[in-house]
Amino acid sequence: MIAARTARDRMKKGFSTIMSAQFFSSLADNALFVAAVELLRTGGAPEWQRAALVPMFALFYVVLAPFVGAFADSVPKGRVMFVSNTIKVVGCLLMLFGTHPLMAYAIVGLGAAAYSPAKYGILTELLPPSQLVKANGWIEGLTIGSIILGVLLGGQLVGPKIAPFLMAIDLPLIDLGIDTAAECAIAAIVFLYVLAAVFNLYIPRTDAPLQPMTGNLVVLVRDFTHCNARLWQDKLGQISLATTTLFWGVAGNLRYIVLAWAAAALGYSTTQASSLVGVVAIGTAVGAVVASMAMRLDRATAVIPLGTAMGVLVIGMIGIRDVWIAAPFLMVLGALGGFLVVPMNALLQHRGHNLMGAGRSIAVQNFNEQACILALGALYAGTTKFGMSAFGAIAIFGIVVAGTMEAVRRWHQRNLVRHRAEVEHLLDIARSDGH
Repeated sequence: MIAARTARDRMKKGFSTIMSAQFFSSLADNALFVAAVELLRTGGAPEWQRAALVPMFALFYVVLAPFVGAFADSVPKGRVMFVSNTIKVVGCLLMLFGTHPLMAYAIVGLGAAAYSPAKYGILTELLPPSQLVKANGWIEGLTIGSIILGVLLGGQLVGPKIAPFLMAIDLPLIDLGIDTAAECAIAAIVFLYVLAAVFNLYIPRTDAPLQPMTGNLVVLVRDFTHCNARLWQDKLGQISLATTTLFWGVAGNLRYIVLAWAAAALGYSTTQASSLVGVVAIGTAVGAVVASMAMRLDRATAVIPLGTAMGVLVIGMIGIRDVWIAAPFLMVLGALGGFLVVPMNALLQHRGHNLMGAGRSIAVQNFNEQACILALGALYAGTTKFGMSAFGAIAIFGIVVAGTMEAVRRWHQRNLVRHRAEVEHLLDIARSDGH
């Protein structure tokens, strides 16, 4: 009995340490995004470079997708998370001391790509199956909270109240060449990553056996490709994967789109616009909570039309010129996304677990979602690079999103007609597992 209590206490302490590390790492990620936007803006960089920050962060998620999961399983997860945060610190320092922000931000994305599978994988090693749903709920809730606070923190660090205080800090006999508000903000964010790394050092080593990483890259790529194809061929997996992929592609780029729109439509500074990004995240959290209470697993596909509505609302942003209309509008936009993604994400995890196991399905999901962020981000950055205004780029972005999600809805309808028996069988499995 004493041994069981000791094990429970160890799990509770380990989980709280993981939560702390995740919070500060994600907080720093989102604050750094705002600081990097301001660094490029004040440095006179064209708008397309600011928009390109989002796809550059996603780059290594896509390139390294077949390998990061295997790496996380071959090394203790706490050490993987420590190394990942160290890579993020390196990216911050590179940005601070002269490397082009796009290149430096890609290095931070490399750290994030390595961090993700370790963050989720250690939960299955540390906690019993009965606690996994609750643990994932805490992780996701904390991540949304860190996004809101991180964007707001980044905006304040480069704003007129905190930036002068940071710039006034002077180290005797040392000149670091940190002269702007954005540079001071990035220097402060380095300490958040260091704090997260310190928490990583205290994540307990679990008893799960390590799986040596094969040196055969061809085998890793082939296995990953097989898992990806298998999920896309499943009649429910393909629909849930397409929907969640598009949602995260939109959500990932919406951070910058809202900043660009607020500057063009409302004349907002980066600090002011960052608060509106927080409004979208709050709406997403509200929609996610409502969906978790109202939706069933076997009814998940009923929310697909909300994806089309999201695209239409993105286009509708163009006509708004009043912040009192913008704030509730953006909250509704976020709420639609939150209500859409929760049941579809649950359905995707359900199908992935049945087809190939949770770990591999998460790797496939990460790859597709980040590839969509990369593609949509490149689309938006490309339209601005070739001279299109922020409003025109937003319109094209929204049309692509609405059109693609409508195509997914029709794809599901065709599946219901041509493969009704198979789809109904899969829904029966979801129905039985969802109760």
